[in-house]
Amino acid sequence: MNRQRLRKPVTWILAALLGGGAAFGLYWLQPWKLVTDQVVAEELPVISAPTPDAAPATAASPSANVSPSADVSTGPGPTNVLLASGEFVTHEHETTGTARLIRLANGSHQLALQDLSTSNGPDLRVWLSDQPVIAGKAGWHVFDDGQWLELDRLKGNRGDQVYTIPADAKLDDFRSVSIWCKRFSVSFGAAELQKAS
Repeated sequence: MNRQRLRKPVTWILAALLGGGAAFGLYWLQPWKLVTDQVVAEELPVISAPTPDAAPATAASPSANVSPSADVSTGPGPTNVLLASGEFVTHEHETTGTARLIRLANGSHQLALQDLSTSNGPDLRVWLSDQPVIAGKAGWHVFDDGQWLELDRLKGNRGDQVYTIPADAKLDDFRSVSIWCKRFSVSFGAAELQKAS
């Protein structure tokens, strides 16, 4: 009789431990994210193509209807400029798309991810890093070795998305972008930022 009474509490304790362990495992690993997608379709900044310098203004002929005080040399205002870009390479999960570092007309900076396609996963972040992009397994864990800047959580594993870069960030310190799984310290994919010519 005493043995039966002891078995019931032990059984309940084991069941509670197993249930708690399973719930924690599901939260930690989030396996359903590997078979679900989160699509983002943000508007990407338009990058203006460089225009040739305007020809110098010439004196107007007497028949031209131009006021002598008119400014005929006024060109377009400030535009968005592509500073650097790179194509994503696969690390732990197949990853494709383009990363673009852009200086906006107002002087601020953004990172635009175009046509991103990677696996969904737990605790994914967008990092700028000073580390080189190394293809294959050798490149999976390098991005937290040096200097890095976390821009935000990854908004979605597919589509176009834009991230604001803090005004005090020293962009010359960074040479790559990683889709970083913070929970497991591994890169899903990364892009080397090549300076625009």
